[in-house]
Amino acid sequence: MSKLPIDLRGALRLILLPLSVMAVLTIGVGLLITKVLEPTTIGANDRGVNEELARERTTFWSDVTDVLSGLSDTPVIVGATAVLLIVFRLVFKRWNESLFLVTAVWSQSLIFLLSTVLAERKRPAVQHLDPAPPTSSFPSGHTSAAVAFYCGVALVLTLHTHRHKILNVLWWLVGLGVPLGIAYSRMYRGMHHLSDVSWGFLLGLVCVAVAANALLLRPRRRERDGKGPEGLRTARTA
Repeated sequence: MSKLPIDLRGALRLILLPLSVMAVLTIGVGLLITKVLEPTTIGANDRGVNEELARERTTFWSDVTDVLSGLSDTPVIVGATAVLLIVFRLVFKRWNESLFLVTAVWSQSLIFLLSTVLAERKRPAVQHLDPAPPTSSFPSGHTSAAVAFYCGVALVLTLHTHRHKILNVLWWLVGLGVPLGIAYSRMYRGMHHLSDVSWGFLLGLVCVAVAANALLLRPRRRERDGKGPEGLRTARTA
């Protein structure tokens, strides 16, 4: 009979508490923007970024941002996460990396969905180059999903190639560069404000950090300190 040796209670505590705080903060910031800041100078400056980008659109950059934005579409992120869940399990012969990535991606998605329903921020008042999804503008789900996925993958690869500096630089050029390109693309295409993508970026980073601490870094520290395996390892047959 196989079992999965995991300190489930400890992992849940390390994940649920900080992410609950992040969810409350995200909702609070969304309500602050929509109810208080949007009619002020801060809101006007936020809208001004989209208006300036819309005025400077070109066919070339519209095509480029379309491709970049598509790298964080829901089917792409869900499909890529599912594939890497299996790949990481087979390559690393344990569940740590797989469940870390799933936790990072899906936790940001849950916080995003809850926040966008409660904040109900309108999309920028410029021409939209993409069909507007049913969710509202704050925060940017494309941005948070991109950070959770691409930075999450970069972190996993870095932990396994930590002695190869050139590879580590490459992982993070992609891991950070793609989400930054997506954030810019969402503003360029009139789908999000600067504050939407900024908070989306922060949300993704927090989800990666929380999941990494619970499922990657803490188990590695305990094993290095000789306190025995904790977290996720290959299931053994009893």
